[in-house]
Amino acid sequence: MVLSKWQGVFSVCFSKLRVGTMCVVALLLASSCTISYKFNGASVDYSKTKTISIPDFPNNAELVYPPLALYFTETLRDTYGTQTRLRLLKKSGDLQLEGEITEYRLTPMAISADTYSSENKLTVTVAVRFVNAKNPEDNFEKKYTAYQIFNSSRMLTDVQDELMKVMVREIADNIYNDTVAKW
Repeated sequence: MVLSKWQGVFSVCFSKLRVGTMCVVALLLASSCTISYKFNGASVDYSKTKTISIPDFPNNAELVYPPLALYFTETLRDTYGTQTRLRLLKKSGDLQLEGEITEYRLTPMAISADTYSSENKLTVTVAVRFVNAKNPEDNFEKKYTAYQIFNSSRMLTDVQDELMKVMVREIADNIYNDTVAKW
């Protein structure tokens, strides 16, 4: 009787161990067999187009926020560097992006009952010239603008780093889409 009791306990433990082992194996198989898709949309013919040049974008806006020029240029370079196989050059690439920051502006938006602004809008505009040395009909000049609205109870100095990152990312993505993604 004692032996059959222990056999029952071992049987239950062994079946739970088997189920646990099967679950671990199933999880390992599921995690090792993932399918991933990248929708970066680059439509670059790498047999013809191998390089891109992106020189520094100067900040020629009336209101200058010093970190903006460097942050914008680096974000734009990173966008192409991570989403394409193009080699980055300082000048004379197969694809050439150049331009300048033309606007960094703060505008009061919503006026409250006490005649003070309750919201402000921060706007960034970048003028871009795109040259495709391999396919000149793709060349263009265009201005890209992004803005963010924030509560006027917050100081610009407190929010501009955060807002700048969002606006720069939006502009860089739009430039990327217009140049190599063709969306």
